[in-house]
Amino acid sequence: MAGACCKCSASLSVFKRSLSVTSRGSGPASRPIHTWGRLGERGVHEGCLAARPSALKTASSYRHPVFLCFSCQESMSESLRTCYVYLNQTSRSFAAVIQALDGELRHAVCIFYLVLRALDTVEDDMSIPLERKVPMLTGFHSFLYQPDWSFSDSQEKDRQVLQDFPTISVEFRNLGQEYQDVIVDICQRMGEGMAEFLEKKVGSMAEWDKYCHYVAGLVGVGLSRLFSASQLEDAEVGGDSELANSMGLFLQKTNIIRDYLEDTREGRAFWPEEAWSKFAVTLEDFSDPAHLTAGLSCLNLLVTDALRHVPDVIRYLERLRNQSVFNFCAIPQVMAIATLAACYNNPMVFQGVVKIRKGQAVTLMMQATSMTNVKAIIAQYSQEMLQKVCVSDPSCERTLHVLSVIRERSLCEESLAARAPHLSPVYLSAAMLLAALSWQYLSTTAVANGNAPPASSDMQGH
Repeated sequence: MAGACCKCSASLSVFKRSLSVTSRGSGPASRPIHTWGRLGERGVHEGCLAARPSALKTASSYRHPVFLCFSCQESMSESLRTCYVYLNQTSRSFAAVIQALDGELRHAVCIFYLVLRALDTVEDDMSIPLERKVPMLTGFHSFLYQPDWSFSDSQEKDRQVLQDFPTISVEFRNLGQEYQDVIVDICQRMGEGMAEFLEKKVGSMAEWDKYCHYVAGLVGVGLSRLFSASQLEDAEVGGDSELANSMGLFLQKTNIIRDYLEDTREGRAFWPEEAWSKFAVTLEDFSDPAHLTAGLSCLNLLVTDALRHVPDVIRYLERLRNQSVFNFCAIPQVMAIATLAACYNNPMVFQGVVKIRKGQAVTLMMQATSMTNVKAIIAQYSQEMLQKVCVSDPSCERTLHVLSVIRERSLCEESLAARAPHLSPVYLSAAMLLAALSWQYLSTTAVANGNAPPASSDMQGH
């Protein structure tokens, strides 16, 4: 079994300091933000905006990965140190989140990440013909037990994880059997799912859930099982695949929604046809300003669908007991709901890049260290979305209902009992609808009277 790093008490504080002084300063990441989704073209495996080496070095010259204490590094094998180098090279920021984990779980999650990164690199490489790619995907898990297997024909930017796969696979085999079993199982199931969607479009909403399950939900399931295998978390965390799946789906759907413009420009389509076909002839129509109202209707429908996973996210996080695991899980979730709030009813989804400010991101990551804080953040962004609900939107009632459920779950039980013990989500939906109508009326009146500036870009088009 791989030697566990010391439980370095400074790891979290080092991680936090790095967030405050070295958040990404130049140029957008190719695929930020979230930690539980797939890793490549549709990847959301980037947990935060923490530092990575400014100049990437080769494995032979870059000996010490960032964030790990030196005593931890010195106890590692050369191949394990190389794995952490690859982690820092292939992840803009997820490396920081991993290296803040406690003990041997850190190594298991590092190897899990690199294995899935290698699998994802195969899936994303369009130079590999389908007749070769499909068996590679479905059989990729077996390569973990083939010491000499590698792949040198990839043209992808992360091809080093395939070219030097023996270094990753040897450290995989050095993990405890309980970790190996999880990684092999998830790798096999994900590879089969990727193969299924290679030539298959995301049609129905059910297929959207299925696709997101394969590329992100399974990551959540696998991570949860690793948490429990490490004994840092109770067995129920790894045993409840439904909640773990929701963690992944919420992040993946947020990323898909946000990346509409980039994906359509590159010929990728991840918005489900069942949704967009209600409002347009083609998915690309939404980028035409003439179809803005239709685009916003589809956008809000998908945001509402993503929001239905938030109550499960709250239940999942409430079960966690280890601080490093909680931070690892909570940070991407609060980043996601902030991103989703920025996207909701926002025309910029079809015109440019929607992203939260760097200072806002750092603040969220620094705050997401307790369940009380996380619930407060969720409540804050739910309220922001509530204020942007347009009563003429086709998904208005459903949006208000799911926001009321989220609000109920994000308020503390004592507060709920004191304020409204008898209020059901249906009643709250009606109250929120009234509030939205009142807010829209007051805003319109204020603008008409010259007492307020015109509506922001979030509200344009209605």
